[in-house]
Amino acid sequence: MRFSVLLFALYNILKIASMTNKAFKKYISKISAKILIKTEDGERARMFIFDKGKLSSMPGDQKDYDVALVWQDAATGFSAMTSKKKDASFNAAAEGKLKVLGMSVYAQWFEDGINLVM
Repeated sequence: MRFSVLLFALYNILKIASMTNKAFKKYISKISAKILIKTEDGERARMFIFDKGKLSSMPGDQKDYDVALVWQDAATGFSAMTSKKKDASFNAAAEGKLKVLGMSVYAQWFEDGINLVM
């Protein structure tokens, strides 16, 4: 439950930033990408859709993505995504707790965008 709420909160933060944060607004204006964040079992998932400056989102496990960040479980995803450590996601991937499916360049783009907002 906490993981799903976190993903929804992240969407709302990014949506507000897409309207108020000039750097983020400019950053997302150049790309169209679908970023899926989910648990390995697919029980908890949210798609973030960037379309040249517009941001939308949809809950649930989707198949049409550019990159999927697949967490081993909701607790691991929540812990790493809320960690104050910059390398939490990297460490999770190194430990096999996070898998990146699809084009990893979009995962880096997404993380860089989040860093503009947070």
